[in-house]
Amino acid sequence: MKFSTSTRQMIEREHGWCLVANAWGRHRRVHRYFATVSRLGDGVFWYGLMALSVLIDGYAGLLASTHMAATGLAALILYTVLKRWTRRPRPCARDRRIQALVPPLDEFSFPSGHTLHAVAFTIVALAYYPALSWVLVPFAASVAVSRVVLGLHYPSDVLAATAVGTVLAGLSLHLIGG
Repeated sequence: MKFSTSTRQMIEREHGWCLVANAWGRHRRVHRYFATVSRLGDGVFWYGLMALSVLIDGYAGLLASTHMAATGLAALILYTVLKRWTRRPRPCARDRRIQALVPPLDEFSFPSGHTLHAVAFTIVALAYYPALSWVLVPFAASVAVSRVVLGLHYPSDVLAATAVGTVLAGLSLHLIGG
């Protein structure tokens, strides 16, 4: 795929960061942590949070969970469209020195779907349960970092996904009057 000059320059700047982060991710404990976080970020963590909120908080938890699920569906549609439109190759596909330390879920890197979901879910969940910030914010940040460490995304994929997830969650909260 042909990229604009500015996009190529951005990819080159980020390339060095990707090499360093990916090398760091090959250390056993670092790999284990970020691979686990990434796996939980596939949905397991968020589905568990939604189920737990219903079990603990009843109808109010059902409302929170429904809001998170609807926002998650919007995030899925949005990042799928963006990935198909941009078709940006993953760092591990561009440079053999960067290893995909977990299997990618799809072919393209921009934006990071894991990060977009983590940010959107976290913001919506915190609107209902602000006391969970001590666990949700570090988890979402770990998901975002994991994507670069595991060789699947450039930092700009993660930053863009953070911005998109923030806007999406904000719009979602605004629509329901939260």
